[in-house]
Amino acid sequence: MFADLTRVALQSSTLPDWAATAPILALAVASLVLLLADTVDPDTSNSTLLASIAVVGSLVSFGIAAWYLVAGTGQPSTGGPIELYGSSLVIDGMALFFQLIFASVTALVVVASYDYLKGEDYQGEFYSLVLFAATGMALMAASNSLATVFVSLELASLPSYALVAFLKRNRGSVEASLKYFLIGAVSSAVLAFGISLVYAATGTLVLGDVASGIAESSGLVGVVGVGVFMIIGGFAFKTASVPFHFWAPEAYEGAPAPISGFLSSASKAAGFAVAFRVFTVAFPVSELVPMGVDWPLAFAVLAVVTMTLGNFAAATQENVKRMLAYSSIGHAGYALIGLAAVSGGGPNGDVIGAAMAHLMVYGFMNTGAFIFIAMTEYWDLGRTFEDLNGLSTQAPMACLAMTVFMFSLAGLPPFGGFLSKYALFYSAIEGGFWWLAAVGAINSALSLFYYSRVVKAMWIEDPVSEFEIESRPMGLYVAIMAAALGTVLLLPAFAPVVETAQASAAALF
Repeated sequence: MFADLTRVALQSSTLPDWAATAPILALAVASLVLLLADTVDPDTSNSTLLASIAVVGSLVSFGIAAWYLVAGTGQPSTGGPIELYGSSLVIDGMALFFQLIFASVTALVVVASYDYLKGEDYQGEFYSLVLFAATGMALMAASNSLATVFVSLELASLPSYALVAFLKRNRGSVEASLKYFLIGAVSSAVLAFGISLVYAATGTLVLGDVASGIAESSGLVGVVGVGVFMIIGGFAFKTASVPFHFWAPEAYEGAPAPISGFLSSASKAAGFAVAFRVFTVAFPVSELVPMGVDWPLAFAVLAVVTMTLGNFAAATQENVKRMLAYSSIGHAGYALIGLAAVSGGGPNGDVIGAAMAHLMVYGFMNTGAFIFIAMTEYWDLGRTFEDLNGLSTQAPMACLAMTVFMFSLAGLPPFGGFLSKYALFYSAIEGGFWWLAAVGAINSALSLFYYSRVVKAMWIEDPVSEFEIESRPMGLYVAIMAAALGTVLLLPAFAPVVETAQASAAALF
C-alpha cells in the first residue's frame, strides 16, 4: 500500500527530471555547508555542529534514495531510466540502490568519527572531505558516460587520499596516503588510456552508444579489446582486486579506522557500481565474446585469485586491522562473481543483483568491524589479536556487536552475510558457473578461521595484562550498534532487498 501511494505521488508530481539527482545533491549541499561553516568560523571547536550537518546530509540522501527506490523512480514500472545532461547521467534502480549503501555507510562513519576525532584540528575539513567523496561515489553509480565515470571516480578518489593522511603526525598515515595516491595516479592513467582507446574505436563515450559503436567497428577489435582490458585494470584498483590490491592493506592500516571502513565498504561498492553498469551496457557479452574479447573470463580469473589471495593473506595476519584489510580484498573476489558469471542468455540480472545485495550487507558488517577497531584505538588497546583478549569483560555490548560482524563476514547463519553469500553462489550455479561458487564456498570456510580468532580473543582468552576501560564514547557505540542492527535486520529483510537488487540489475539487460 505504501509503495503504491508513493509511486502515485511521484508520478503525479511536477518535479523536474533533475530532481531525480536529489540523493546526490543532498550530499553535495551538505559538504558545501560544512565548508561554509568552517569558513565563517575556521577555529570552531563545535564538533557536534559539524558532525550533525554531515549526518543530516547523509540521512537526507538515504531517505530520498529509499523513497525513490520504493516509488519505482527510473524503473520500468514508471517509464524507465531517467537520462540527464545528454545521457551522461542516468537515474535508475541500480543507481538508487547503491546510493542507499553510500549514504548509510557515510552516516555510520561520520557518527563514529565524532569521538574518534576528539582533540583533532580541521574537523570541518574532515567531514566535508568525507561527504565530497560520498558525492563522487553517488555520481559513479549514476554515470552513463565514460567521461562522467572518470570525473566522478576522481571526485571520490582525491578526497580519499587526503582522508587517509588526516593523522598528519602519524608517519604510517602519511606513508599510506602517499602509496595510495601514487598507485591511484597510475590506475587513473590506465583507465583514461583505456577510455581513449574505446572512444577512438567507437567515436562516443555514452555507454549505450559505445555498445552500438562496437557492433559497427569489427575492424578495430584489437583496439577495443586493449581498451576494455585497460578499463578492467582501472576498476580493479578501485575495488582492491588482485593484482591491483597492493595499496589496500597499507591504506586501511594507516588511515583513521572510520576512514578504513569508509574506503573498504563505500568506495569498493562504488567501484562495483560503475563496473556493473559499464560492462553490461557498453560492452555486451553477446557482441564482445564472439569477437574474442572475453571480459567475463578475465573477471572470473580476477575473482578466483582475489578471493583466494585475500583470504590466505588475512589468515596469516596478527594485526586485526590488517586482517580486516585483506579480508576486504577477499570480499571483493566474492562480488566479482557478479561480473564473472555474466553470459549470453544466462540469469545475468540475478547474479549481478545478488552481488549488489551482498555489497549492501557487507557495507554494514565491514564498516561496523572497522568502527570497532576505531573504538579499540580510542582506548589505546593496540591492534593485535592478543590486545583484544578478555575485552568482553569490559565492553560486552561492543564485543557482542563485533561477534555479529565476524560471523556475518564469515557467512555463518543466522546472519545477513550468510544469505547474501548464499544468494550470490546460488545465482552463479544457476548460470552454470558452479566452479566459481565452489571456490567462493571454500574461501568462505577458510575465512572462518581468522574471523573466529577475534571472537575467541574477546570472549575466551584471558587478558595479557590488566586494563580498565573508563570512557564510553557515545558516538562510536551508537555507530557500532547501528551497524550491528543493520546486519541483523537484513536477515528478515533480505528477500525484498535481493529482489529489488535483482530487478534493478535485470533492467540493464
